[in-house]
Amino acid sequence: MADNQPEIVSGLKLWQWRNQALKAAIANDVSPTEVDWLLQEVAGLDRLALRLESFKEWSQIQLQFPLEKLEALWQRRLNDRLPVQYITEVTYWRKFKIAVSPAVLIPRPETECLIDLAVAAASTSETTLHGSSQPSLQQGHWADLGTGSGAIALGLADAFPQATIHAVDSSRQALAIAMTNAHNCGLAKRIQFYQGSWWEPLEFLTGQFSGMVSNPPYIPTSILPTLQSEVINHEPHLALDGGSDGLECIRHLIEISPIYLQTGGVWLIEMMAGQANAVREMLLQGNYRNIQIHADLAGIERFALAYKS
Repeated sequence: MADNQPEIVSGLKLWQWRNQALKAAIANDVSPTEVDWLLQEVAGLDRLALRLESFKEWSQIQLQFPLEKLEALWQRRLNDRLPVQYITEVTYWRKFKIAVSPAVLIPRPETECLIDLAVAAASTSETTLHGSSQPSLQQGHWADLGTGSGAIALGLADAFPQATIHAVDSSRQALAIAMTNAHNCGLAKRIQFYQGSWWEPLEFLTGQFSGMVSNPPYIPTSILPTLQSEVINHEPHLALDGGSDGLECIRHLIEISPIYLQTGGVWLIEMMAGQANAVREMLLQGNYRNIQIHADLAGIERFALAYKS
C-alpha cells in the first residue's frame, strides 16, 4: 500500500461506498464487521465515527490509496476470498499491530494463549538461577521455531524482558516481515533472527534454552483442500502442511528439542483438534516430564506443554 498515492474523498462518498460494501459482504457470506475494520485501517476512522456514521458529514477524509483501488481490493475479498488482513497488510495480535503478507500465516487469536502458557510455565518453575529468587526460565534463551510474522517472538520478548529470543524460519520472505515487526514494536534488540529449519541454526546454543514455543504446520496434507478458500488459496502452504498425519513437524520437535533445552526447560506447541492424545503419547516416550494438554477458549485441546527431564 505504501506505493499508492493517498486520495481525499468526501465523507458522503465514503459513506455511500460503505453502505454498498456492507450489503455486498452479507450477500457473499463475509462478516460485515470486516468493512469497518478495513475503513479503520485505510481511512483512519474510529469505531465511534463508524457506528454513529458521523463521518458522513465530514468534508474531507484521506484514504491511504484511491477509492477505486479500495473497491477493487474489496471485490478481491468477496470474489477471490482474499483475507482482509492481506488487503490492509496488518493485523492485531495481543497488544501488537503486526505487518502481514501472503508470505506469512495470519496470526490467530487462539495462538495468543501460547504466550500466557509460557509465562505461567516459567513463573511456576522451581528452578532458580545462581540463588536468585527469580525463576531462571524467565531469563536466558527462548526459541520461536517457525516464527512467520514474528508474532510469538514479539510476545515472548514482551513477556520475558530479561531473556533473549531466537526466532527461526525457513522462509526469507517471512523473516523480512518478522524483522520489520520487531523493529516497529521496539523489540529488535531483544530478538535474533535466523533462516533455517527448526533448531538447526541454533546448534551453537545446544542445552542452553529455557524454553521453546512453536506453532508448526499441523494440518494433514489430505485435509488441506477442505480448508476455507481464504486459507488454502492465500496463506502459505509451508505454514499449514503437517504431512500425511499432520504430526510430521511436531514429531521432529519432540525428538530433537531435548538436545537444545536445559533441564526443566519448557517445550510448548500449538496443535489441531484431535491430535492431543498422539502428541501426549510421543512426549511420554521422549525425554519429558509434567506433560500437560491445554484447551483454547473454545474448549479445543489446542496446546501441549512439557518440561525436559
